Amino acid sequence: MNDKLRIRVWNEGVHEALNEPSHIGEIYPDGIHGAIAAGLRSYYPDAEITTAVLATDDEHGLDEDILADTDVLLWWGHMAHAEVSEAVVERVHRHVLGGMGLIVLHSGHFAKVFTRLLGTSCSLAWRNEGERELVWTVKPSHPIAEGVDSPIVIPEQEMYGELFDIPDPDDLIFISSFAGGEVFRSGVTFTRGKGRIFYFSPGDQEYPVYHHPQIQRVLANGVRWAAQPELHRSVPAVSNPARGWFDEA
Repeated sequence: MNDKLRIRVWNEGVHEALNEPSHIGEIYPDGIHGAIAAGLRSYYPDAEITTAVLATDDEHGLDEDILADTDVLLWWGHMAHAEVSEAVVERVHRHVLGGMGLIVLHSGHFAKVFTRLLGTSCSLAWRNEGERELVWTVKPSHPIAEGVDSPIVIPEQEMYGELFDIPDPDDLIFISSFAGGEVFRSGVTFTRGKGRIFYFSPGDQEYPVYHHPQIQRVLANGVRWAAQPELHRSVPAVSNPARGWFDEA
């Protein structure tokens, strides 16, 4: 694996600030972002891995210079989607189109930037009763599935179920099944502009999912796939001339 990657883990940090649930500090003493970053460091010990939090960092920790210097951005959000500024959404959107990788986690399916990139509501069914989740690999040839158990067994997790209102993905890599009988497309990829996007659903704030070794492996593989460190980053030019090619001169 390439150890020279520039990775930024973004978390809204609201659950930790509110101590909701009350045991989140025991599960994630360094925040959800801290746990995700720690897992990635075990795979990329020489990478530049930084974190940002919505509530405490200027410009949500996602200013122009930071994004220009980020190969992959991981995004965890839940309670504060509406608090993400439109300027930051526009900025992240531009950088994804220009080639920055984006990994959207769990309730980040409702993040403004994700719904904008996909063009759908990204709504889904859910129920949180701490049920077992099995994450099945359905495309073992994909790099994100390399070395991953099938199934990954998560003893307790929030249920996400179909219908998941997303466009047909480029790749369907993982499907989850739950104790209640529901299934969910839990690991999917998209390409927008030059950028690669991976959505991966396991990771509710009430359960220690990001400490799971196999979940850490999936995220590390996702970073490697999305990074494209040798890509020439540029935002595609978009024009809307006042006169079309069919107009008379």
